[in-house]
Amino acid sequence: MIVVARLQAISGKEKEVEGALKDMIAKVEEEEGTQTYTLHRNQKDSTVFLFYEKYQDKAALDYHTKTPYFKELFATIGPLMSGEPIVETFDELGGIKNKTCCQ
Repeated sequence: MIVVARLQAISGKEKEVEGALKDMIAKVEEEEGTQTYTLHRNQKDSTVFLFYEKYQDKAALDYHTKTPYFKELFATIGPLMSGEPIVETFDELGGIKNKTCCQ
């Protein structure tokens, strides 16, 4: 199960939001069913962040969204956000995984 979450900070609050989102990574890394959890920032608009998330199954996603630190994150960043996050779920159909290149 793939989740793409787009979040937008209020202008001037980007660093605070970024810090809170980065803090989540170490916490989520301990979740057994979370396979990928990658934070991105838009190159043209520094207020826009995107998480690309991959979960083993719906149960793993449900676990993630019910953790205390997930709830704490939104309590922290809620007042710093420009609107609600846009969250979409996808089924993975194919792709390149862990490609490494030689030098």
